Amino acid sequence: MKHVKLGSQGLVVPSIGLGCMGMTPIAGGDIYGKADEKESIATIHRSLELGGNFLDTADLYGPLLNERLLAKAIKGNRDKYIIATKFGFEIDDNEQMTWRINGKKAYVKKAVERSLQNLGIDSIDLYYLHRLDKDTPIEETVEAMAELVKEGKVKYLGLSEVGSETIRKAHAVHPITALQTEYSLFERTVEEAGILATIQELGIGFIAYSPLGRGFLSGQIKSPDDFPEDDFRRNIPKYQGEQFQKNIRLLEEIEAIAAEKGITTAQLAIAWTIAKGAVPIPGTKKVKYIEQNIVATDIALSSDELQRLEAIIPLGTQTGDRYDSVSMTMVE
Repeated sequence: MKHVKLGSQGLVVPSIGLGCMGMTPIAGGDIYGKADEKESIATIHRSLELGGNFLDTADLYGPLLNERLLAKAIKGNRDKYIIATKFGFEIDDNEQMTWRINGKKAYVKKAVERSLQNLGIDSIDLYYLHRLDKDTPIEETVEAMAELVKEGKVKYLGLSEVGSETIRKAHAVHPITALQTEYSLFERTVEEAGILATIQELGIGFIAYSPLGRGFLSGQIKSPDDFPEDDFRRNIPKYQGEQFQKNIRLLEEIEAIAAEKGITTAQLAIAWTIAKGAVPIPGTKKVKYIEQNIVATDIALSSDELQRLEAIIPLGTQTGDRYDSVSMTMVE
Protein backbone atom coordinates (compact mmCIF):
# COMPACT_ATOMS: atom_id res chain seq x y z
CA MET A 1 0.00 0.00 0.00
CA LYS A 2 1.34 3.42 -0.94
CA HIS A 3 1.38 6.04 1.81
CA VAL A 4 1.02 9.80 1.61
CA LYS A 5 1.65 12.74 3.88
CA LEU A 6 -1.68 14.16 4.99
CA GLY A 7 -1.16 17.86 5.45
CA SER A 8 2.10 19.28 6.76
CA GLN A 9 1.97 18.38 10.46
CA GLY A 10 3.47 14.88 10.23
CA LEU A 11 0.50 12.55 9.74
CA VAL A 12 1.17 9.78 7.19
CA VAL A 13 -1.73 7.63 5.99
CA PRO A 14 -2.39 4.97 3.34
CA SER A 15 -3.48 6.34 -0.03
CA ILE A 16 -7.00 5.05 0.68
CA GLY A 17 -9.01 4.90 3.88
CA LEU A 18 -12.10 2.98 4.97
CA GLY A 19 -15.33 4.87 5.62
CA CYS A 20 -17.19 3.00 8.36
CA MET A 21 -20.50 4.93 8.44
CA GLY A 22 -22.59 2.17 6.84
CA MET A 23 -21.51 -0.43 9.38
CA THR A 24 -24.20 0.73 11.84
CA PRO A 25 -27.61 2.44 11.55
CA ILE A 26 -28.07 6.14 12.21
CA ALA A 27 -31.05 7.08 14.39
CA GLY A 28 -32.59 3.67 13.69
CA GLY A 29 -32.24 3.85 9.91
CA ASP A 30 -29.99 1.56 7.88
CA ILE A 31 -27.27 3.24 5.83
CA TYR A 32 -26.68 1.67 2.41
CA GLY A 33 -28.64 -1.42 3.41
CA LYS A 34 -28.53 -3.61 6.50
CA ALA A 35 -25.19 -4.10 8.19
CA ASP A 36 -23.89 -7.31 9.75
CA GLU A 37 -21.52 -6.71 12.67
CA LYS A 38 -19.46 -9.83 12.01
CA GLU A 39 -18.98 -8.97 8.34
CA SER A 40 -18.22 -5.35 9.16
CA ILE A 41 -15.47 -6.34 11.60
CA ALA A 42 -14.12 -8.84 9.07
CA THR A 43 -13.97 -5.99 6.54
CA ILE A 44 -11.91 -3.86 8.93
CA HIS A 45 -9.56 -6.77 9.59
CA ARG A 46 -9.17 -7.58 5.88
CA SER A 47 -8.44 -3.94 5.16
CA LEU A 48 -5.63 -4.04 7.72
CA GLU A 49 -4.19 -7.20 6.15
CA LEU A 50 -4.00 -5.34 2.82
CA GLY A 51 -2.38 -2.27 4.39
CA GLY A 52 -5.58 -0.24 4.82
CA ASN A 53 -5.37 0.81 8.46
CA PHE A 54 -6.96 4.28 8.19
CA LEU A 55 -10.49 4.10 9.63
CA ASP A 56 -13.02 6.94 9.48
CA THR A 57 -15.97 7.13 11.87
CA ALA A 58 -17.99 9.76 13.79
CA ASP A 59 -20.02 9.98 16.98
CA LEU A 60 -23.03 10.80 14.77
CA TYR A 61 -22.99 7.30 13.28
CA GLY A 62 -25.35 5.35 15.47
CA PRO A 63 -25.21 7.70 17.26
CA LEU A 64 -22.16 6.27 19.08
CA LEU A 65 -22.73 2.70 17.85
CA ASN A 66 -20.13 3.01 15.09
CA GLU A 67 -17.33 4.01 17.43
CA ARG A 68 -18.22 1.08 19.68
CA LEU A 69 -18.09 -1.28 16.70
CA LEU A 70 -14.61 -0.02 15.84
CA ALA A 71 -13.55 -0.58 19.44
CA LYS A 72 -14.41 -4.27 19.04
CA ALA A 73 -12.59 -4.48 15.72
CA ILE A 74 -9.34 -2.88 16.84
CA LYS A 75 -9.17 -4.34 20.34
CA GLY A 76 -5.68 -5.65 21.04
CA ASN A 77 -4.32 -4.03 17.87
CA ARG A 78 -4.89 -0.33 18.52
CA ASP A 79 -1.34 0.66 17.52
CA LYS A 80 -1.81 -0.82 14.04
CA TYR A 81 -4.66 1.56 13.15
CA ILE A 82 -5.02 5.26 12.40
CA ILE A 83 -8.38 6.33 13.83
CA ALA A 84 -10.29 9.40 12.65
CA THR A 85 -13.56 10.44 14.24
CA LYS A 86 -15.75 13.53 14.25
CA PHE A 87 -17.94 15.57 16.57
CA GLY A 88 -20.35 18.48 16.19
CA PHE A 89 -23.78 16.93 15.69
CA GLU A 90 -25.05 17.32 19.24
CA ILE A 91 -25.85 14.11 21.11
CA ASP A 92 -27.62 14.38 24.45
CA ASP A 93 -27.04 12.41 27.64
CA ASN A 94 -29.60 9.83 26.51
CA GLU A 95 -27.46 9.17 23.42
CA GLN A 96 -30.04 10.78 21.16
CA MET A 97 -29.49 13.30 18.38
CA THR A 98 -30.77 16.82 19.05
CA TRP A 99 -30.23 17.71 15.35
CA ARG A 100 -28.27 20.80 16.35
CA ILE A 101 -24.62 21.53 15.65
CA ASN A 102 -22.58 22.31 18.76
CA GLY A 103 -19.03 23.65 18.55
CA LYS A 104 -18.90 25.29 21.97
CA LYS A 105 -15.84 24.66 24.11
CA ALA A 106 -17.71 22.72 26.81
CA TYR A 107 -19.26 20.42 24.22
CA VAL A 108 -15.94 19.79 22.49
CA LYS A 109 -14.52 18.49 25.77
CA LYS A 110 -17.62 16.41 26.46
CA ALA A 111 -17.64 14.91 22.97
CA VAL A 112 -13.99 13.88 22.96
CA GLU A 113 -14.23 12.10 26.32
CA ARG A 114 -17.24 10.16 25.08
CA SER A 115 -15.51 9.20 21.83
CA LEU A 116 -12.35 8.07 23.62
CA GLN A 117 -14.45 5.88 25.90
CA ASN A 118 -16.52 4.45 23.05
CA LEU A 119 -13.45 3.72 20.92
CA GLY A 120 -11.59 2.26 23.87
CA ILE A 121 -8.47 4.30 23.13
CA ASP A 122 -6.35 6.91 24.89
CA SER A 123 -5.81 9.23 21.94
CA ILE A 124 -7.60 9.99 18.66
CA ASP A 125 -5.27 10.27 15.67
CA LEU A 126 -7.40 12.74 13.66
CA TYR A 127 -10.29 14.64 15.22
CA TYR A 128 -12.68 16.56 12.98
CA LEU A 129 -15.34 19.18 13.52
CA HIS A 130 -18.10 17.42 11.55
CA ARG A 131 -20.02 20.57 10.60
CA LEU A 132 -19.58 24.26 11.40
CA ASP A 133 -21.56 25.62 14.33
CA LYS A 134 -22.72 28.91 12.83
CA ASP A 135 -23.58 30.26 16.29
CA THR A 136 -20.08 29.74 17.67
CA PRO A 137 -16.93 31.42 16.32
CA ILE A 138 -14.71 28.83 14.65
CA GLU A 139 -11.83 30.24 16.68
CA GLU A 140 -13.54 29.14 19.92
CA THR A 141 -14.09 25.63 18.63
CA VAL A 142 -10.53 25.22 17.33
CA GLU A 143 -9.05 26.65 20.52
CA ALA A 144 -10.89 23.92 22.44
CA MET A 145 -9.69 21.29 19.95
CA ALA A 146 -6.12 22.61 20.27
CA GLU A 147 -6.30 22.09 24.03
CA LEU A 148 -7.06 18.44 23.37
CA VAL A 149 -3.82 18.19 21.41
CA LYS A 150 -1.88 19.69 24.33
CA GLU A 151 -3.56 17.20 26.67
CA GLY A 152 -2.58 14.28 24.42
CA LYS A 153 -6.17 13.25 23.76
CA VAL A 154 -5.96 14.15 20.07
CA LYS A 155 -2.95 14.14 17.72
CA TYR A 156 -4.14 16.06 14.64
CA LEU A 157 -7.09 18.34 13.84
CA GLY A 158 -9.50 18.31 10.93
CA LEU A 159 -12.52 20.17 9.58
CA SER A 160 -15.38 18.93 7.44
CA GLU A 161 -17.55 20.73 4.87
CA VAL A 162 -16.34 24.28 5.50
CA GLY A 163 -15.36 27.11 3.18
CA SER A 164 -12.07 28.90 2.59
CA GLU A 165 -12.67 31.74 5.05
CA THR A 166 -13.45 29.35 7.89
CA ILE A 167 -10.42 27.22 7.03
CA ARG A 168 -8.12 30.26 7.18
CA LYS A 169 -9.54 31.40 10.53
CA ALA A 170 -9.20 27.91 12.01
CA HIS A 171 -5.70 27.35 10.66
CA ALA A 172 -4.56 30.63 12.24
CA VAL A 173 -5.55 29.30 15.68
CA HIS A 174 -3.97 25.84 15.33
CA PRO A 175 -2.60 24.02 12.26
CA ILE A 176 -5.30 22.02 10.51
CA THR A 177 -4.10 18.70 9.12
CA ALA A 178 -7.06 17.69 6.96
CA LEU A 179 -10.24 18.90 5.35
CA GLN A 180 -12.90 16.27 4.69
CA THR A 181 -15.52 17.00 2.05
CA GLU A 182 -17.65 15.05 -0.41
CA TYR A 183 -15.72 14.73 -3.67
CA SER A 184 -16.21 12.58 -6.73
CA LEU A 185 -16.57 12.82 -10.50
CA PHE A 186 -20.17 13.86 -9.80
CA GLU A 187 -19.42 16.31 -6.96
CA ARG A 188 -16.63 18.84 -7.48
CA THR A 189 -17.96 21.91 -5.66
CA VAL A 190 -14.82 21.98 -3.53
CA GLU A 191 -12.85 22.69 -6.71
CA GLU A 192 -15.33 25.20 -8.12
CA ALA A 193 -15.41 27.20 -4.87
CA GLY A 194 -11.61 27.47 -4.68
CA ILE A 195 -11.47 25.45 -1.47
CA LEU A 196 -8.93 22.98 -2.87
CA ALA A 197 -6.68 25.86 -3.82
CA THR A 198 -6.95 27.25 -0.28
CA ILE A 199 -5.93 24.03 1.44
CA GLN A 200 -3.09 23.46 -1.02
CA GLU A 201 -1.80 26.94 -0.22
CA LEU A 202 -1.99 26.26 3.54
CA GLY A 203 -0.53 22.76 3.41
CA ILE A 204 -3.72 21.02 4.52
CA GLY A 205 -4.51 17.50 3.32
CA PHE A 206 -7.73 16.54 1.57
CA ILE A 207 -9.95 13.59 2.51
CA ALA A 208 -12.65 12.75 -0.04
CA TYR A 209 -15.76 11.07 1.32
CA SER A 210 -18.34 9.47 -0.97
CA PRO A 211 -15.82 9.14 -3.85
CA LEU A 212 -18.28 6.69 -5.41
CA GLY A 213 -21.15 9.18 -5.31
CA ARG A 214 -22.89 7.28 -2.49
CA GLY A 215 -22.68 4.08 -4.52
CA PHE A 216 -23.93 5.63 -7.77
CA LEU A 217 -20.51 5.26 -9.41
CA SER A 218 -20.53 1.54 -8.67
CA GLY A 219 -22.91 1.20 -11.61
CA GLN A 220 -25.25 -1.00 -9.58
CA ILE A 221 -28.01 1.62 -9.32
CA LYS A 222 -29.84 1.95 -12.63
CA SER A 223 -33.12 3.41 -11.37
CA PRO A 224 -34.27 5.34 -8.28
CA ASP A 225 -36.37 2.24 -7.58
CA ASP A 226 -33.15 0.29 -7.02
CA PHE A 227 -32.71 2.11 -3.72
CA PRO A 228 -34.36 0.30 -0.77
CA GLU A 229 -37.65 1.83 0.37
CA ASP A 230 -36.16 3.49 3.45
CA ASP A 231 -32.83 4.45 1.82
CA PHE A 232 -31.85 8.06 2.56
CA ARG A 233 -30.52 8.42 -1.00
CA ARG A 234 -34.12 8.56 -2.23
CA ASN A 235 -34.25 12.06 -0.67
CA ILE A 236 -31.14 13.34 -2.46
CA PRO A 237 -31.99 15.54 -5.49
CA LYS A 238 -28.96 14.18 -7.39
CA TYR A 239 -30.68 10.80 -7.52
CA GLN A 240 -34.25 11.83 -8.26
CA GLY A 241 -36.39 12.16 -11.39
CA GLU A 242 -34.96 13.65 -14.55
CA GLN A 243 -31.67 14.53 -12.82
CA PHE A 244 -31.12 10.84 -12.10
CA GLN A 245 -31.63 10.01 -15.77
CA LYS A 246 -29.18 12.73 -16.85
CA ASN A 247 -26.62 11.39 -14.41
CA ILE A 248 -27.12 7.83 -15.65
CA ARG A 249 -26.25 8.96 -19.17
CA LEU A 250 -23.05 10.55 -17.89
CA LEU A 251 -22.25 7.43 -15.87
CA GLU A 252 -22.53 5.28 -19.01
CA GLU A 253 -19.70 7.29 -20.60
CA ILE A 254 -17.55 6.74 -17.50
CA GLU A 255 -18.37 3.03 -17.57
CA ALA A 256 -17.07 2.85 -21.15
CA ILE A 257 -13.65 4.16 -20.08
CA ALA A 258 -13.54 1.67 -17.19
CA ALA A 259 -14.34 -1.17 -19.59
CA GLU A 260 -11.48 -0.08 -21.87
CA LYS A 261 -9.08 -0.35 -18.93
CA GLY A 262 -10.50 -3.67 -17.74
CA ILE A 263 -11.41 -2.32 -14.31
CA THR A 264 -14.67 -1.59 -12.49
CA THR A 265 -16.27 1.83 -12.64
CA ALA A 266 -15.82 2.10 -8.88
CA GLN A 267 -12.09 1.43 -9.21
CA LEU A 268 -11.83 4.06 -11.93
CA ALA A 269 -13.64 6.60 -9.73
CA ILE A 270 -11.30 5.90 -6.80
CA ALA A 271 -8.20 6.08 -9.02
CA TRP A 272 -9.39 9.46 -10.35
CA THR A 273 -9.82 10.80 -6.82
CA ILE A 274 -6.29 9.71 -5.87
CA ALA A 275 -4.88 11.22 -9.08
CA LYS A 276 -6.49 14.52 -8.05
CA GLY A 277 -4.43 14.53 -4.85
CA ALA A 278 -7.11 13.38 -2.41
CA VAL A 279 -7.17 10.48 0.04
CA PRO A 280 -10.53 8.79 -0.67
CA ILE A 281 -12.40 6.97 2.09
CA PRO A 282 -15.00 4.89 0.22
CA GLY A 283 -17.40 3.25 2.62
CA THR A 284 -18.08 -0.44 2.62
CA LYS A 285 -19.01 -3.18 5.04
CA LYS A 286 -18.15 -6.15 2.82
CA VAL A 287 -14.82 -7.89 2.43
CA LYS A 288 -15.10 -8.28 -1.35
CA TYR A 289 -15.53 -4.55 -1.84
CA ILE A 290 -12.63 -3.53 0.41
CA GLU A 291 -10.44 -5.83 -1.66
CA GLN A 292 -11.62 -4.26 -4.91
CA ASN A 293 -11.24 -0.73 -3.55
CA ILE A 294 -7.67 -1.26 -2.38
CA VAL A 295 -6.68 -2.62 -5.80
CA ALA A 296 -7.65 0.80 -7.17
CA THR A 297 -4.66 2.38 -5.41
CA ASP A 298 -2.38 0.70 -7.97
CA ILE A 299 -4.30 1.95 -11.02
CA ALA A 300 -2.49 4.70 -12.91
CA LEU A 301 -4.41 7.16 -15.05
CA SER A 302 -2.71 9.01 -17.89
CA SER A 303 -3.24 12.73 -18.39
CA ASP A 304 -5.28 11.84 -21.47
CA GLU A 305 -7.54 9.54 -19.43
CA LEU A 306 -7.99 12.22 -16.77
CA GLN A 307 -8.95 14.74 -19.45
CA ARG A 308 -11.43 12.31 -21.02
CA LEU A 309 -13.08 11.66 -17.65
CA GLU A 310 -13.35 15.31 -16.74
CA ALA A 311 -14.66 16.19 -20.19
CA ILE A 312 -17.68 13.96 -19.46
CA ILE A 313 -18.60 16.06 -16.42
CA PRO A 314 -16.77 19.39 -16.73
CA LEU A 315 -16.60 21.75 -13.77
CA GLY A 316 -19.89 23.61 -13.50
CA THR A 317 -22.02 20.71 -14.75
CA GLN A 318 -25.29 20.56 -12.82
CA THR A 319 -25.59 17.07 -11.37
CA GLY A 320 -28.07 17.97 -8.60
CA ASP A 321 -27.78 18.82 -4.90
CA ARG A 322 -26.03 16.18 -2.82
CA TYR A 323 -28.27 16.53 0.24
CA ASP A 324 -31.88 17.42 0.96
CA SER A 325 -32.63 21.10 1.54
CA VAL A 326 -32.21 20.92 5.34
CA SER A 327 -28.88 19.10 5.24
CA MET A 328 -27.57 21.46 2.56
CA THR A 329 -27.87 24.33 5.05
CA MET A 330 -25.22 22.59 7.17
CA VAL A 331 -22.70 22.61 4.34
CA GLU A 332 -20.75 25.87 4.21
